[in-house]
Amino acid sequence: MGIAAKDIAFVGYPVTDLDRARDFYGRVLGLECILDHPIDDHLRWIEYAVGDSAIAISNAWAPSGQSGPGAALEVADLDAAVAHLRAEGVSFRTEVLASPSCRFVGIADPDGNDLTIHQHHPA
Repeated sequence: MGIAAKDIAFVGYPVTDLDRARDFYGRVLGLECILDHPIDDHLRWIEYAVGDSAIAISNAWAPSGQSGPGAALEVADLDAAVAHLRAEGVSFRTEVLASPSCRFVGIADPDGNDLTIHQHHPA
């Protein structure tokens, strides 16, 4: 059965300098910014469209070399996915969290690699 993942919602990259990163992803790579969300006075979440998915950049977690990028798996029913993962004894990094565009939960694979289970809010 599994969690019925249907797509990768985004791949996230931690950055230390948001202005430099925005220049690279927007101007240098030419990606369209589809979300720019302040988390608080210091932290920000920015997404760029890549086909039907996105690359997210943020200063909300440590940059590569300290932790790597993380995939977010899009699911149709986050609550059902969380129940399934709990029943399987999966290690949770976070409880279910919400943003203006989605709900999500952080988990770890058996090697401790971070994954996000993600559900966009209805459009």
